[in-house]
Amino acid sequence: MNSKLDIVALVPARSGSKGITDKNILPLNGHPLIGYSIVVAKQSKFIKEVYVTTDSEKYSKISLSYGAKIPFLRPYEISKDLSLDKEFFIHFIEWCKKKRGRVPDLIVHLRPSTPLRNYQLVDSAIYKLISHPEATALRSCQKSELTPYKMFYDDSGFMRPFMSDDSYLESYNQPRQVFPNTYLPNGYVDIIRPETLLDTGLLHGNKILLYVTPKTADIDDFKDYEGA
Repeated sequence: MNSKLDIVALVPARSGSKGITDKNILPLNGHPLIGYSIVVAKQSKFIKEVYVTTDSEKYSKISLSYGAKIPFLRPYEISKDLSLDKEFFIHFIEWCKKKRGRVPDLIVHLRPSTPLRNYQLVDSAIYKLISHPEATALRSCQKSELTPYKMFYDDSGFMRPFMSDDSYLESYNQPRQVFPNTYLPNGYVDIIRPETLLDTGLLHGNKILLYVTPKTADIDDFKDYEGA
């Protein structure tokens, strides 16, 4: 495998979580959530550097203690509740151009809210994307127990199927087994190609590799936290 590829990890950790205050630094078995993402990235044989993008001095100090690099504080304008992931990626990439002297070939996206990872699976995901140069990104998923082929949304008080088949108007009444498997992104490990984002404005592009992982804890509220 090409060891000359410039691969870095980016751990996003804004401080304004509404579901759980300071969610990204909640203690889990004696360590803050963010520490788990930093440590697993440092265990990787592919990842050269680990960066944290945060708007918090407190988070910055904690991240430094686990070995991450914190070259800047993320601007408030891209750290709001409705800010998009691609905003902090673009900010990081622009910093890399100016201060690092080069843009990484791959950026491994590791969210603190998914703390329980195996570094070997992270490396396997990186290897898979490297092995598929035609892919614009990779996203980890787990098989969904529910299928959108049988789901509906509220259309002014009427049920409308999310998925429709013009040749069979009640396709949702078919047995579940006839539908293709569906998958939920789970935040275990996502990997982007900066060139895709810079060229198209799309974070993941239109050819996203599917990487199936075991079901994993995704901490969004206290119920998730207590079950982790």
